[in-house]
Amino acid sequence: MDEMLTARDIRFAYEEGGRLAIDGLSVQVNKGEFLAVLGANGCGKSTLAKHFNAILLPTAGKVLVEGMDTADEDRLWDIRQKVGMVFQNPDNQIVATVVEEDVAFALENLGVEPGEMRRRVDEAMELAGVYKYREKAPHKLSGGQKQRVAIAGVIAMRPDCLVLDEATAMLDPIGREKVMRTVRSLNRDHGITVVAITHYMEEAAQADRVVVMSGGKVALEGTPKEVFSQVEAVRALHLDVPQSAELCHELTAAGCPMPPDLICVDECAAALYKLLTGKEAPAHG
Repeated sequence: MDEMLTARDIRFAYEEGGRLAIDGLSVQVNKGEFLAVLGANGCGKSTLAKHFNAILLPTAGKVLVEGMDTADEDRLWDIRQKVGMVFQNPDNQIVATVVEEDVAFALENLGVEPGEMRRRVDEAMELAGVYKYREKAPHKLSGGQKQRVAIAGVIAMRPDCLVLDEATAMLDPIGREKVMRTVRSLNRDHGITVVAITHYMEEAAQADRVVVMSGGKVALEGTPKEVFSQVEAVRALHLDVPQSAELCHELTAAGCPMPPDLICVDECAAALYKLLTGKEAPAHG
């Protein structure tokens, strides 16, 4: 499988001789993959995100974007086009007074031809689910709508990879769900690689693979089921597990054995039905 992002034994300190925010970390993200990165505050996950499009450069080790070294200044422009970043606060990324003008902002700066710009802006707004707000003022939108406008602005650049740095942290549950629905669609339907830095376990449960960081290193790695079935190990890293996994773990501990790798509500409900009735749960029509 082709590699989209590769970090090889990277180290990074914000001050020379200071504490390492990333300490010998290696991770690979394949093209088309949806990777969730978890960890307690201060573990280095946002620092890692900023290495993926050369906002930060490693103190030691290498970060490669589709084989391009982020330390190569001659490739910086290519790297930034390959990897788009969406940050926690959408207000920090919105610069125009009308939604469609904001989505077009970066393309205007690139000198993209007007007809091509119109096509790309409309397509990006459709993909992000904000086309109907195209003539509205961004400051009148909800937090979730603003974040999807920010995502549309990044999508218009046609990146191969989208890095979300706590992009849903400031949103209410409905806004979070709508943004994540957009992100899942971009990944599954349009092949955009996604790296989601998050502290919401339910978001991580939707990923193809999960990396849990601690002290600037990779502490756990695997599919969501592989990671979240290790309830005690995840808790030891000061993190929660999805509520379904938590419930199954507690029921098993109380003498009601449940499968150890259930992380979604539907699977948990089916297992509970079987536990209580001895029958398989009826299929939903």
